[in-house]
Amino acid sequence: MAVRTLAMRSSAFEDGGTIPLRFTCDGEEQSPPLAWDRAPEGTTSLALMVHDPDAARGDFTHWVLFNLPPGTTEIAAGVGSGGELPGGARQGRNDFGKLGYGGPCPPAGPAHGYVFGLTALDAALDLPEGATREQVERAMAGHVRAQAQLTARYARQH
Repeated sequence: MAVRTLAMRSSAFEDGGTIPLRFTCDGEEQSPPLAWDRAPEGTTSLALMVHDPDAARGDFTHWVLFNLPPGTTEIAAGVGSGGELPGGARQGRNDFGKLGYGGPCPPAGPAHGYVFGLTALDAALDLPEGATREQVERAMAGHVRAQAQLTARYARQH
């Protein structure tokens, strides 16, 4: 079965735009509001991951959220930063070593790119809270029905 592409957007920034300060380590470090198209029929759960492929030590994970209910089409700002998760959803461990969302926090210099990726799955993931991005990606293998992606940039000035 072919993997469908879904559209994903944020009311806080444009695709390819700049992440506002409040969603970074220099601001309130809130997870941004995100919205996406309805997942295809047969979707059982959704997974959302945010990572920085430009990080010096390799691809850096900022947020892992999985087992979102299949009918979910948006999450409010702050959900990954201690807000209430949609029923059954679990947060994984980011590369800061914490549960939930860790905002962009690159060293001073050129802007880093951040990838917000959503995956619609035909299974719920049998993983505990605190699972890593690698564990979630392994568990998703063979279950992907649709995907969405949103990118943004952030640079620190000091």
